[in-house]
Amino acid sequence: MASSKHRNTCSFSTILLICLNLSLFVISAASFAPTILLKMPPTSFGMAFFMVSGISLLSSLVGFYSQLTYVCFLTHISLVLASLVGQILTILALFTREKASLSLLKSPRDPKEAKFLVRMECGALMAMCMLQVVVLVLSCAVHSCWVKDYEELEAEKEAMVIRKRNREMAKVQEESMANGTNIAQFKTEELDENMKSKKVQWVKTDFEP
Repeated sequence: MASSKHRNTCSFSTILLICLNLSLFVISAASFAPTILLKMPPTSFGMAFFMVSGISLLSSLVGFYSQLTYVCFLTHISLVLASLVGQILTILALFTREKASLSLLKSPRDPKEAKFLVRMECGALMAMCMLQVVVLVLSCAVHSCWVKDYEELEAEKEAMVIRKRNREMAKVQEESMANGTNIAQFKTEELDENMKSKKVQWVKTDFEP
């Protein structure tokens, strides 16, 4: 019962993680738009935005397969951490140095439009950052959950093998005991037959003149 409840919890957590990765994928893909609209081709500062969004997009894609193997899980966690660092640094730059950021982006658009696009990018990065934190925590929880499930399955499999081996040994012992009983019974019958034949011979010998 507890094992079934534990597996249901794991399944729900996995579905929730998939939904979060999907949301992260959509927001990461959408976050390219403000940078593209600001200036194309982008400046080096704009390329930094692209890199942060690209890493987030890649981490969300790897997140769909993170529970398949331990290597995928480690890759996903590494990408999530790298993405978080980039997002936090970019958000701090946009919050504390908005004018400097606008000048570094060198957008040909109207200053109000450029400011609006930068704030859209900052909002997208904040949403991505919060999602990444939840994904990071939930990924670790789901991974430990699956590891525990795997260990339980292995323990159950080992217990089944031991029970099967014990049954086979008990069956062999029963057969050995049955064979021993049959042999003893056969020897007893043979001994009785020998005794009877000897008695007949003695009787014959007694009655002979």
